[in-house]
Amino acid sequence: MSDHYYSAQPTSEHHFNEFTLEVRGVTLRMTTDAGVFSKNHLDTGTKILVQALPLQEDFQTVLDLGCGYGPIGLTIAKLLPKTIVFMSDINERAVELAVQNAEVNKIENVTIKAGEGFKPFPGQKFDFIVTNPPIRAGKQVIYPLVEEAYQALNIGGWLAAVIMTKQGAKSLEKKLSEVFGNVTEWEKESGYRVVASQKIKLPLF
Repeated sequence: MSDHYYSAQPTSEHHFNEFTLEVRGVTLRMTTDAGVFSKNHLDTGTKILVQALPLQEDFQTVLDLGCGYGPIGLTIAKLLPKTIVFMSDINERAVELAVQNAEVNKIENVTIKAGEGFKPFPGQKFDFIVTNPPIRAGKQVIYPLVEEAYQALNIGGWLAAVIMTKQGAKSLEKKLSEVFGNVTEWEKESGYRVVASQKIKLPLF
């Protein structure tokens, strides 16, 4: 795969950037770099996703799947200080930045690891899984993650994702419905959709 944000070890020359992230009343100082997703600002899809999430204080474990430099997971961790927020990404450079950004913003209720999909946290169960999926990686990567998410969720848990309407929102909704038996659209804005499915019964496979 070519060198972009879904590469495990980007070869781009470093080009660090700093900006202030403000969403849902949370302000974070973020450092980014070349070779990571949306390095200059909080991208529109991620902002819409974070704003749409029905966060609950009784969530014990949340997973930011494909965390990048950490905007989703760190915002959730700030909003839910009693929740353990797990964060993972295949991009090792992005994970290093996420760890650094957690430290700079004094966020301690996070566990951040590099690795593909759910591999960094084998056997871990989650109440909530959130993702801005790596569209450039293709359906062959994203669809198995939907199936793995179902297995990794506690009963009653949710998987939420944001995707551009023109980049396959309808096909993703179909996949979610096939795996979970339900799909809900939480938000539709600026060409993006936030879609979610709930694990409401024991797995049949």
